[in-house]
Amino acid sequence: MRVALFVTCVNDLLYPGTGRATVRLLERLGVTVDFPTAQSCCGQPQFNTGYRRETEPLVLRTAAAFEEYDHVVTPSGSCAAMVRDNYPRIGAKAKTEGRGDGLERAAAALAAKTYELTEFLVDVLDVTDVGAYFPHTVTYHPSCHGLRVLGLGNRPRKLLDAVAGLELRELPGAEECCGFGGTFAVKNPDVSAAMGRDKTANARRTGAGLLCGADNSCLMHLDGILRRDGSPMHTVHLAEVLASTREEPYRAPDAQARHIAPQKPGRGTEEVR
Repeated sequence: MRVALFVTCVNDLLYPGTGRATVRLLERLGVTVDFPTAQSCCGQPQFNTGYRRETEPLVLRTAAAFEEYDHVVTPSGSCAAMVRDNYPRIGAKAKTEGRGDGLERAAAALAAKTYELTEFLVDVLDVTDVGAYFPHTVTYHPSCHGLRVLGLGNRPRKLLDAVAGLELRELPGAEECCGFGGTFAVKNPDVSAAMGRDKTANARRTGAGLLCGADNSCLMHLDGILRRDGSPMHTVHLAEVLASTREEPYRAPDAQARHIAPQKPGRGTEEVR
């Protein structure tokens, strides 16, 4: 099977390790992964700020970049939701405004074949045990787009439950928003930070060493709070957990500053300086 990786702006610019982990994971499962270089921003910041017309060229560009593929996979619930939920709305609105149905057709075609990573693994590849090994204690935060728009349900949990060596601890208030919300964090920084601190406090209460999620925008927000609060807890994208094996184990991106040491299930992750 041949798929296209929609890496997204946040991952490409700030978390390239997540994109690489996604490729390693899919290739390990027998999938051929292409990276169309014409891809760019999906337009979510513009659309969420009210610039619908300005988003339209990005819809057409994104649809054209992935036109030849049967499946488009992205390690981002928010960008997957943008394509699946908002692209058809943008296309339909353009049509009702008398500007033809080209945008609507392009948006619908891309939306129909775009999958968030855990959806693709569970629904298309029909796999939950991906052969991962991750000897750490983890708590999982389900981001709002994946939870409420895509309806990912227990797919991420099924994948985490099957990871060898991983101890998954329940996150209190897991379904509560972390407070990032894209431009919400810019427009309402105090509220955003307060919501984030509630989330990180719940995560730390679990005693887990790592806070896992499937959307790096939320993890960026939470990791910033953890770092400012001096917490040894670290955030990690689900793709990096699933890509980790005994032969190629996960390494924290800031390993020189603080190393997340493997441990036996039942122990909290220790900070080694």
